Amino acid sequence: MNSLTNFKAKSTPTAQLKSTNYDRAEQQFINLLEMEDLDKKIQAQPAIATDFEMAMEAALKSAYEDAPGDDAAHRFLQRILYRINRLKLFWYDDLRHYTNERSIYLQLVRDQIEEAWQDWEIAQIDVAALQKLDPKQALIDRVAADLDPSLSDDSRYLREQMTEAGYRHLLAIGSFDGLVEGSRLSRILGGAANEVQCTLTKVLLEEYGNGRYTRKHSTFFAQMLNEFGMNTEPEAYFDLVPWEVLACDNHNFLVTERKIYFLRYCGGLTYFEVAGPSWYRNYLAAAQRLQLSAAAMGYWELHIKEDERHGQWMLDDVALPLAEQYPGEAWQLVLGYDQEKLMGDRAGSAVVRSVRQAER
Repeated sequence: MNSLTNFKAKSTPTAQLKSTNYDRAEQQFINLLEMEDLDKKIQAQPAIATDFEMAMEAALKSAYEDAPGDDAAHRFLQRILYRINRLKLFWYDDLRHYTNERSIYLQLVRDQIEEAWQDWEIAQIDVAALQKLDPKQALIDRVAADLDPSLSDDSRYLREQMTEAGYRHLLAIGSFDGLVEGSRLSRILGGAANEVQCTLTKVLLEEYGNGRYTRKHSTFFAQMLNEFGMNTEPEAYFDLVPWEVLACDNHNFLVTERKIYFLRYCGGLTYFEVAGPSWYRNYLAAAQRLQLSAAAMGYWELHIKEDERHGQWMLDDVALPLAEQYPGEAWQLVLGYDQEKLMGDRAGSAVVRSVRQAER
């Protein structure tokens, strides 16, 4: 089997699919990632990737074809996809880690997972109904509803019951995004100068503390971790991150990397900035109830203040102007908004489940 030109794993009996060792397959994939001349070596020795490819084939079926979908399969696929996607960012580490950043084999792995996963995600949204809406009014109505939503059971749990141990677990998972925040936004800023581009740049600059490291949002997150003696290295708690959170990250890599999805990304970012303060108020309320230090909650306070402003910018100066500029495709802004909300709610529920488990 030539993995580069005919990338399809061999069929595997059902009993074998159920017993797939995803951890072992992921480790094999990590070994491939670090291999010099990966494409040439797989062409010469396809067997070095066989176990991984068979595991991937099993996971694709278990996650996206079988109902309701196997969590272990979802986790494996999103972790593999993230390991590929993260090569699009620079981590200030050993340059040899990027030796395969343009590998054809890795592209094929990414594309095969993304295609099945994105088909599964989009099937959960009534796209035909979105295409019939007035996109500008739909965005205005959604923003109005999401600015101050009623408290869910998960929100009440965080505010009223989460322990300090649960809060630390929440920070560990949150550090996955919090320590590299804004990085994906940077990937869609290039191109022709206009008001939309300038607004997006303004949002990015505020995320990056307007060029001052001490004011960068990730610095505030690191301070929260330091208050508990936790690891402040990016991805230190990768193994704690639920697949639903990884899916949000991988989705953002996709819609920022492919400019045909620019409207979807801007719609999604509009929701993220609008809804963010309501999540952060839950975390802040929990920290205040636990009587934690100011440094142990500073990131939430900063975001509540700044994201309220960012949400208004995103609606008034990005989403609505883009709806006017692309009237025939403006429904994609609403799709991006709704998809970010759907995936964000799913991820939020997964985080709360993980916190509850950690507390037990």
